[in-house]
Amino acid sequence: MAIKDKAKTNLLIDTITRLRTSQLFWILSFTFLTSVAAQITIPFKPVPFTLQTMMVILAGALLGPRNGAYSQIIYLAVGAIGLPVFAHTADLSLGFARLFGPTGGYLLAFPVAAFVVGFLVQRYKSYIGVILSMFAGSILIIISGTIYLNLFYLHNLNEAIAVGAALFTFWMAAKVFVAASIYFGISKRFETLP
Repeated sequence: MAIKDKAKTNLLIDTITRLRTSQLFWILSFTFLTSVAAQITIPFKPVPFTLQTMMVILAGALLGPRNGAYSQIIYLAVGAIGLPVFAHTADLSLGFARLFGPTGGYLLAFPVAAFVVGFLVQRYKSYIGVILSMFAGSILIIISGTIYLNLFYLHNLNEAIAVGAALFTFWMAAKVFVAASIYFGISKRFETLP
């Protein structure tokens, strides 16, 4: 009986180890983390404050360009089919329509930003390199969101910059420095995630 229990325990440990080292596990983990971060929201119109972008840049930094982008593509796909993974706002619908709402430009930039951050972090692993890479990804999201907001909703570039970019600059910087701290804390423990 003890041999069977030991074999079951070893099988369970082996399964957990394989799962933790699989690329799919980490991609889906960052999809989930982005979903959770979206629920941490400070309501503001037309674009709420959330922690999503911090997860996007962490996905790129920790998973690399391809897997970071995949995690965000899956996040958008899950939200597009109607699961409530996007930031909650009272006046915006769920699902695919959200990608065409005022936050669509930000959301659609997530895979590209994760890719850019991952690409840059692979080349520049110093503290300054990682910080600048994360700023590049965050700025890409804000520029995309602001342009989209101007073109499809506000039709006023100054107003779009005021409510779609300027309002977020302090929080963007704070999220980048927190994300960099998390990145270096994790990367000391694990050289690379799958």
